[in-house]
Amino acid sequence: MSITSENTFETAIVQSLIEKGGYTLGNASEYIADLGFFRRDIIDFLQSSQPNKWEKITAIHEKDVENRVLHRLYKELDLRGSLDVLRNGFTDYGVRFQMAFFKPVSGLNPDALALYAKNELKIHRQVYFSKQNTNSVDLVISLNGIPVATLELKNQFTGQNVTNALKQYSTTRDNRELLFAFKKRTLVHFAVDQDEVFMTSKLDGIKTYWLPFNKGFNSGKGNPPNKEGYKTEYLWEDILAKDSWLEIIQSFVHLQTEEIEMEGKIFKKEKLIFPRFHQLDAVRKIGADAIINGAGKNYLIQHSAGSGKSNSIAWLAYRLSSLHNETDERIFDSVIVVTDRKVLDQQLQNTIYQFEHKTGVVQKIDKDSSQLASAIGYGTNIIITTLQKFPYIIDKVNELPDRKYAVIIDEAHSSQGGEASKKLKEVLALKSFEDAEKEEEDDYTADDYIREQVEKSALSRGKQTNISFFAFTATPKYKTLQVFGYKDSDGKPHPFHLYAMRQAIEEGFILDVLNNYTTYELYFKLTKAIEEDPKLNRKKASKAIGKYVSLHPYNLAQKTEVIIEHFRQVVAKKIGGKAKAMLVCGSRLHAKRYFEEFDNYIKEKGYENEIKVLVAFSGKVIDTNFPDGVSEPELTGYGERELPEVFDKDDYKILIVADKYQTGFDQPLLHTMYVDKKLSGVKAVQTLSRLNRTCPGKEDTFVLDFANERQTILDSFQPYYEITSVTEKTDVNHLYDLKTRLDQFLVYWENEVNAFANVYFNPTTKINNAKEQKYLYSFTDPAIERFKEIKEDKKDEFKKGLRSWTNLYAFLSQIMPFTDQDFEKFYAYAKLLQIRLPKRDLTESLELGDEIALEYYRLQKIKDGSIDLIKGEEGELSGTTEAGLKREKEEEALLSEIITILNERFGTEFEEADKLFFDQIEAELLLDETLQVQARVNKIDTFKYAFEDLFITKLIERMDQNQEIFEKILEDKSFGDLVKEMMMKKVYSKMNE
Repeated sequence: MSITSENTFETAIVQSLIEKGGYTLGNASEYIADLGFFRRDIIDFLQSSQPNKWEKITAIHEKDVENRVLHRLYKELDLRGSLDVLRNGFTDYGVRFQMAFFKPVSGLNPDALALYAKNELKIHRQVYFSKQNTNSVDLVISLNGIPVATLELKNQFTGQNVTNALKQYSTTRDNRELLFAFKKRTLVHFAVDQDEVFMTSKLDGIKTYWLPFNKGFNSGKGNPPNKEGYKTEYLWEDILAKDSWLEIIQSFVHLQTEEIEMEGKIFKKEKLIFPRFHQLDAVRKIGADAIINGAGKNYLIQHSAGSGKSNSIAWLAYRLSSLHNETDERIFDSVIVVTDRKVLDQQLQNTIYQFEHKTGVVQKIDKDSSQLASAIGYGTNIIITTLQKFPYIIDKVNELPDRKYAVIIDEAHSSQGGEASKKLKEVLALKSFEDAEKEEEDDYTADDYIREQVEKSALSRGKQTNISFFAFTATPKYKTLQVFGYKDSDGKPHPFHLYAMRQAIEEGFILDVLNNYTTYELYFKLTKAIEEDPKLNRKKASKAIGKYVSLHPYNLAQKTEVIIEHFRQVVAKKIGGKAKAMLVCGSRLHAKRYFEEFDNYIKEKGYENEIKVLVAFSGKVIDTNFPDGVSEPELTGYGERELPEVFDKDDYKILIVADKYQTGFDQPLLHTMYVDKKLSGVKAVQTLSRLNRTCPGKEDTFVLDFANERQTILDSFQPYYEITSVTEKTDVNHLYDLKTRLDQFLVYWENEVNAFANVYFNPTTKINNAKEQKYLYSFTDPAIERFKEIKEDKKDEFKKGLRSWTNLYAFLSQIMPFTDQDFEKFYAYAKLLQIRLPKRDLTESLELGDEIALEYYRLQKIKDGSIDLIKGEEGELSGTTEAGLKREKEEEALLSEIITILNERFGTEFEEADKLFFDQIEAELLLDETLQVQARVNKIDTFKYAFEDLFITKLIERMDQNQEIFEKILEDKSFGDLVKEMMMKKVYSKMNE
């Protein structure tokens, strides 16, 4: 066995688990693909750990006992999933068997500890998972015979890395095999090399959603160097070790269920949640520290947006409620979770019920203070209450010095309903913008008040020996750090646990909102430079740019024109035409006047069918035309609580705010922010971070700032951001100089770029269809072959240059209110070429896009309408590829009519690219083996009953990809019936060919 081989890497992991991790080596040949478990191991565990029960069931089933018990277990696993069966066992003929024994929270019960020791964790090498016995997975972990995890390993010495493992899972691991079926057997799948770990709880082909499971390094992604071994050995030495792994199964993994009602039926959308590394690490470190120090210590958990705080809080609440010290006494009598996020209430209840499988562990305080007093006094395990009740909580728990409390404070609370952001004092009437500017200094919300009360209470009372505070925040203020942070040797406060904004960005959970940050002064310079650049088509550009150059930045009406026209020409085409924007103003009066100005401008230009605008502010604003004041609902026609839901609709594109929706506003389609308000510090970070939510097709964000210096914004982000990535200088001519340099490498040819564009931008092209997609490969293949022939040092230069050019063009295209056709063609070509070029390092290889991301990108560019297709060539590919396939061509024509029929009959505006949504659902239905059988043995009238349920299930699974079609099917019965009928006929016909 070579020291550099993958087999050696596999052996090292197996040996570590056996020697240090509490595992034994399993026999891979004993895995039974039909059953999806290790038959012999299950029987041995049941007989040795529960002999009396085995004796009882043997008396019932006699000689066939093993087969009967295993058959019963198989059915329960299929029905409930392995997680539920492992936690709660299964019953056969009244005999209840446990399938795992978990470590008791205290050592008071020696019998429970003895049963815990009966658990058998095994590591199996090269397990053949299919009946055909042709493919094996590198490692399988089983618990008492039930497989709970798989690992695919890659060794960089052999020229492969973790990316190859991700591809292997996505392309050769079929989730119809029991070992890989969602929730039925394995709970998690790990892709591992020597540097990085990725994991998923659901394999779904190329749509598989992989999460990094790395420690992070220098506040960014990846793992720190390890002088003693592999960077990733924490996975098998710590995470997978017996005590750790069983605790994860017992107290962390949980099934999140969302119920959706359609046509009178309830459908469930399930998601198996496996903790990310920073979540697991935070909960464990906090718990360990609390055991040592007991009650009376404060903890600050600084976790960025995108960190999964709701789950972290749920896991921490459960952990703290069950902590015992060395003498088996509880550390905390009650855990009090202080939050305004309603979603956390139910999530906590559901999550903790899965761990405990009993009710009454969590109590929500939704009535009055006496209800809260009763829960605190009674010692309810976990209490959920609101921020507004915080001062009362402190008073109440102080009356019970013999009781110990853990108080978890969630500062990322939602203000969507408007309740948390109402003024605590009446704002005086403002007669001018000068007065409105002053209001900013007085912009004091309930959020600020409550945050201050929390800090004041904790500070004024000093260290309270019976209360520990655990404060979660993405953006701690100085006072928050002083009160809740721990002090280093120099007396400087730090968070107890950190998941930095930089790491969240680099791991892909949020977007970098500073990546395309433009001040108005720079915007003005850039547009001016573009106008004067002789290389551009002046005739086409001069009219579009002229109006920008002449604008003065301090006139409200002119800013309105800048914003509306920039939105129409640039932003409206982003995220497949679904992008939204937000204008942040200096005061409520500013917001009100901007709203009126936007309304006037939109009407004057006739844009009513393109853009609808909303405004959000609390209370009433007094202005010259409203001497008694006017409220948000009076201007918009919608109640304050309705507004976030209304803004989510496709009609509404721009939301104008002053201070409202500062935090907790989750709108992934928010792409661009216009800032006309002085910002600094935490407020700057919170405000701009409204843009950072990710969604399919959202590749970037954009900020146009009328009011702030770039340095102020950088200084505000630096404490939370850990990296500076914005620069002042942007030279338009660099775009041309760099393109000229790239041309000189002779890697791509102009005729290949043009041929690529003719397919890529053709609205009739279905990129997801292999008939057309192959051309995109054929037009980029020659460039890849030429790239392989150039010298190694030139390869790096070309790749870096290509990446720089695409990034620079993506930025400048948001500044230029026109399109250069040649650049647009090259940008589309270069983005995909960049993905396909041979990879040398992991950083690049992890930027791979999948088919779905590609489709969203194509959708956006089709709507752009900037490429003029060459006449006479529009249908050429279709004609060539379908020659001699008359029937298939007719069926394709039928499919192409779906969008047309729906639009004509129901007045919708779906486009050709929306066919992708139907294509993918149809493809999944055609692959369903049960449905295939039903289509062959039933007439279509009977077949439709089986079809409809599966169609709805597939629809729900893909609801996030096309919300518009999903909602239309849900809300309009006649529309939904037509879609189902058309889809059913196509599927039935194809299955009976």
